[in-house]
Amino acid sequence: MIQIKISPFDQFFIKVLDLKKQGKLIFKRSKSPSKLQKKQLLKLLKKASNTIIGLDYNFLDLMFKSNPIQEFQNSIPIMDYSSMYQKYWSRQLKGETNVSWPGKTKYYALSSGTSEAASKYIPVTRDMLKSIKKASVRQLLTITKYDHLPPEFYKKGALMIGGSTHLNFNGNYYEGDLSGITAAKIPFWFQHFYKPGKKISKLHDWDLKLKEMVSNAPNWDIAAIVGVPAWVQILIEKIIEEYKLNNIHELWPNLTFYVHSGVSIAPYQKSFEKLLGKPIYFRESYLASEGYIAFANDPQSDEMSLILNNGIFFEFVEFNDDNFDDDGNIRNNARSLWIDEVEENVNYAILLTTNAGAWRYLIGDTIIFINKNLSQIRITGRTKQYLSIVGEHLSIDNMSRAIELCQSDLKITINEFTLHAEKNGTRFAHHWYVACNQDIDSKIVAQCIDQHLSELNDDYRVERLEAISEVKLDILPENAFMEFMKLKNKLGGAHKFPRVLKGDRIDEWVNFVQSYKS
Repeated sequence: MIQIKISPFDQFFIKVLDLKKQGKLIFKRSKSPSKLQKKQLLKLLKKASNTIIGLDYNFLDLMFKSNPIQEFQNSIPIMDYSSMYQKYWSRQLKGETNVSWPGKTKYYALSSGTSEAASKYIPVTRDMLKSIKKASVRQLLTITKYDHLPPEFYKKGALMIGGSTHLNFNGNYYEGDLSGITAAKIPFWFQHFYKPGKKISKLHDWDLKLKEMVSNAPNWDIAAIVGVPAWVQILIEKIIEEYKLNNIHELWPNLTFYVHSGVSIAPYQKSFEKLLGKPIYFRESYLASEGYIAFANDPQSDEMSLILNNGIFFEFVEFNDDNFDDDGNIRNNARSLWIDEVEENVNYAILLTTNAGAWRYLIGDTIIFINKNLSQIRITGRTKQYLSIVGEHLSIDNMSRAIELCQSDLKITINEFTLHAEKNGTRFAHHWYVACNQDIDSKIVAQCIDQHLSELNDDYRVERLEAISEVKLDILPENAFMEFMKLKNKLGGAHKFPRVLKGDRIDEWVNFVQSYKS
């Protein structure tokens, strides 16, 4: 009798498709968001009760209070990176065990976000890696909700464009991009689909990695792409140029999904449409260095749902003048809410308590709840990536939407943008810089952005009449933004161009632009 061997990844997807056919692939939540989150907090407190931070704040005692969530919030201060690092994470980096999480922390993700100059060392524990793996599988399984996908789709490649997977070992721990840490933990059944493969993924040099991906592109049958929009767009443009294509679907006809993260897809949407031969699904994912926070899990909605039962307890601080100062720093008396207390369409900064040893940690992102019952959120910006020099309270969400509308109005493509405030006599001006390779008057673009921001944001409209005397705008080629990122050693991976420039970054950028123009 002839025995036919079936590979592990074939076995996995045969099982998935069989479950789907039988209607047994269930995605419904069995418990309310508040019950899921309360259970998570108690699990985290119990697991870390004998750590240094657990003993400092008596986690074991907090668990048995009549209202453990309130006691938790009253007992433990809100922490940012500086306070977590100085008191706990710096000790872990030196090799000390059982500090903010049980055992020794073997990995640290290097992260600078978009607003900090120095690298941050974010702990990545074994429990956190398990949670990321679990969430990734959940996200992968949501593809089965798309009924019209043929069975062959599940055997195509997934191109994941991240930072280098090479990790540095200093004797105590490994450090590198989170994508490099998680790449080593990719499930065995998924490695067959994973592109660009281990060899190319290890490369640090973005230009070399880009060249290798372009060279290998004809050898791949890609069904899904994962990555930051700016770098994915550049890769697809390079492939189309290299192989004289009209669109990327001529090479990858099965490309169906693009999972984007890091920044809003809205400003890039028109650029992507020009690169495609047919519509694809744009799905958003929210994987930060501190954990897997949310992903879009409903084909009928673009919004992401918080992952409430996977090693993270969430708190939310309303992003207003009562809780944050003008520089985006959280105030000592800031009031936090948990999932049971939030409201829809209110701008919140997120606090995370995680199985990587972050406790009431201000991650720096802001969100709004679109649907509280489904825990659906939308990222609106960063606590330090917003502009409110005179009370205009401009969020990245406002800026991205205005850019999107102007692209539609003026029939242009804007691939990148940034802005800062500057003195203009006795008042202030907003100075925009946009990447556009088309011939258009900068004053027209400035007027368009100004008009839409006035419609989108009442505070901006008022201050535009009172304190903001002018909206300036420079049009630059897209390459200028990429050259600046290269200068800052932030090409490729998860790096994003800062939308709002503050402090020394203003001078760095202005000097660069002057030099670039000359």
